[in-house]
Amino acid sequence: MEHELWFTALLNKLLGSGVTAMLVKIGLPPADPARPIPNYVAMEILVILVILGGALLLRRRLSVEDAGRFQQAAEVVVEFTQGLVDDIIGPGGRRYVAMLATLGIFILLSNLLGLIPTLQTPTAHYQVTAGCAVAAFLYYNFHGFRHHGVLGYLKHLCGPMMGIAIVMFPVEVISNLFRMLSLTVRLWANMLVGDILEGIFTGLVPIAIPALFMALHVFVSFMQAYIFMLLPAVYLSFAVSEEH
Repeated sequence: MEHELWFTALLNKLLGSGVTAMLVKIGLPPADPARPIPNYVAMEILVILVILGGALLLRRRLSVEDAGRFQQAAEVVVEFTQGLVDDIIGPGGRRYVAMLATLGIFILLSNLLGLIPTLQTPTAHYQVTAGCAVAAFLYYNFHGFRHHGVLGYLKHLCGPMMGIAIVMFPVEVISNLFRMLSLTVRLWANMLVGDILEGIFTGLVPIAIPALFMALHVFVSFMQAYIFMLLPAVYLSFAVSEEH
């Protein structure tokens, strides 16, 4: 069993009995009833709390005349995401900015969390990356159905010519499922390998080399967060496009 982090221990102390009772009730009893919340779930909760706290703080300090540094940073994120969807989806893509920006921020903070002593990188666990991939998968397919209608979206997946629909439809379904798998594995593998290498070299060599790997971890964290915003934006553009 992995070492229980301090924040995980705190959550298990406060919520453990209730979580265990809920899991038992739905037929999924935890391996350790006293510690039903694993580290990666606790780290996800911590990231969500940070995001909510940041959003509340930003709301209280919003100003048109005298924008603080935090507000300026938030505006940079929004403008970056708007530029991304404008380039990929078009002007109608602005409605997706909130979801894509939130997804990117959540993944970036999750990626960087492991750099803080006594904490872990939740995205180094496939359960977390799979959850993010499922959220993106459901989101862009929902908007595909919303934009085209149920029959229209299914027809959209059949390709431009009904004569090849019998081939195109299963190919499109498999392709959509593979997108979810690809999002899951790409993020998970990159963050897992980064954590492993950083842990190995931190224990073997002086400060300089671990610092280099930490800098690489930061670069990979930003890159993977960007990719996890970029690809769902591309999938959204496919889902809501008028021509396949």
